[in-house]
Amino acid sequence: MKQVELLKRKATEQLVNEVDVGIHVVDLEGTTIIYNQKMAQIEEMNQHDVLNKKLVDVFSFDKNEDSTLLQVLKNGEPIKNAKQTYYNNRGQEITTINNTIPIMDGRKQMGAMEIARDVTKLEKLLRENMNRRSDTHYTFDSIIGSSAAISEVIEASKRATRTNSSVLIIGDTGTGKELFAQSIHNGSNRSSAPFISQNCAALPDSLIEGILFGTKKGAFTGAIDRPGLFEQANGGTLLLDEINSLNPALQAKLLRVIQEKTVRRVGDTKDKKVDIRILATMNEDPIDAISKGRLRKDLYYRLSVVTLFIPPLRNRKEDVRELAYTFMEKYNHLFGLNVTKIEERVLQVFMQYDWPGNVRELEHIIEGALNVITYEDAISYNHLPLHFRKKTHSKPELATTANPKLTEKTDIQRLDEYMEGIETLYLKQVLQQCNNNITKTAEALGMSRQNLQYRLKKFGIQRDGSPSPM
Repeated sequence: MKQVELLKRKATEQLVNEVDVGIHVVDLEGTTIIYNQKMAQIEEMNQHDVLNKKLVDVFSFDKNEDSTLLQVLKNGEPIKNAKQTYYNNRGQEITTINNTIPIMDGRKQMGAMEIARDVTKLEKLLRENMNRRSDTHYTFDSIIGSSAAISEVIEASKRATRTNSSVLIIGDTGTGKELFAQSIHNGSNRSSAPFISQNCAALPDSLIEGILFGTKKGAFTGAIDRPGLFEQANGGTLLLDEINSLNPALQAKLLRVIQEKTVRRVGDTKDKKVDIRILATMNEDPIDAISKGRLRKDLYYRLSVVTLFIPPLRNRKEDVRELAYTFMEKYNHLFGLNVTKIEERVLQVFMQYDWPGNVRELEHIIEGALNVITYEDAISYNHLPLHFRKKTHSKPELATTANPKLTEKTDIQRLDEYMEGIETLYLKQVLQQCNNNITKTAEALGMSRQNLQYRLKKFGIQRDGSPSPM
C-alpha cells in the first residue's frame, strides 16, 4: 500500500513538471505549495524563490485582488480565461492567460490552483505595434553615392513619389531597401501621415495575422479589440519587409486588402475602409520565389506596379570611398573622435572586395575600425577587424569564362558570385546571337519575356549586350 501511494505521489510530481502549462497552487493563506517548472520558466523565477512563500511577498500586483489566485481564495468562484499582468521579484512584467479554480474538500475550500499560459511576448509585441509612430529618418538626401547604378534607382524612386501605386523594392540584404522606402514616403504627399514598417519574417504566423489585420474581442483567448497595422497606417504608408516570408494564406488575405481597400480584423464580421500605400521589399529574385511557392504570382503583380532594383555594393564600387568617409564622420561624432582620413591601402582593399554584406557591411567595418583607434588620425589596414583582414588577404577574381579550372585554393570564391558571373556572360552571348531580340532570346533560353527582362535589369545588361549605364 505504501508503495502504491509513493508511486501516485511521484507520478503526480512528474506530471506536474512535464506539462507545457504553468501550474501554481496556494493554500488558504496564499502560500505557494505547488509551483511547477513551466510556471517558473514563464515567470523567470527559481522554484525555491516561490515555494512556501506568500504570493504577495514574491509578486507585485496593482492591487491584491488583481491576483486571480487571491480572487478565487476570496470568492470561492472559478475564473476562466482571464488575462493578468503582474511583476516578478525583479520587477519584470509578466502577462498570462489563467484558468483559476478553488480546491475543495466537499464544501470546504482548501486553497486555489491556477493553470497559466504565457502571453508576455505577444502582449509586448502588440503594445509596441500600437505605440508605433511615423518614425522616418531618411530622405533621398540620405542616400550616399553618385554612381550611375545608384543614381538611376534614385531617379526612379523620386518618380514613384508622385503616385500612390504599390512599390516592390528588390535588393540583397544590406543594400538599403528601407532607406529607399522611407525616402519615397517622405517625398510623397503622405509624408505627414504614418509610416509603419513590419518585418514579415520576424514573427510567427500565429502572431503576424493579428498584428497586420487587428483583432476582435473574443476572437481567441485573451483577444481584445485592437487595430492592426493597416488601420494604424491609414492615410499613410505601410512597409512590409521580406514579403516573401509571409505564408501563402496570409498573402491571399493581404491581396484582398490591397484590392478592396478594406481590412477585416481577426474574429470580426465587418470590414473597415483603409487608405494606405503599400511598399514591399524582397532580398531574392521574385521569379525564383514564385517558382518555389514563397510568393503568390497574383500578389507579385499587384505589388510590382513599380519595381526598384537596388544594386549591390559590388556593382557600384565608385561609391565605396564616399560611403566609407560618410561612415567615418558618423562614428567620429558618435565616439567623440577626430579621425580625418582613410589610408589609400585601405581604400584599395575596399575596392577589391566584393562586399557580400553590402553597404551595411562597409558601415560595420568602419565602425569596428574606429572602435580600436586611439590617438591616430587615419584608419589604417591594422585597424580593420581581424575577420575582414583574413577575408581580404587573398581575394580571387570573378570568373570570366564558362569553363573555369581551379588551380589553387585561392581560386575558390562564393558560389552565388561565381554563378552570377557565369549567368551574366551567358545572357550577353545568347542575346547577341539572337540579334538583341528579347522574344527570340527568351524562347531560346526557355523562359518568359518578363523573366528575361528582370534578369537583364538585375545584371545591368543592355539590349546590345553591353553593361547597362545603371
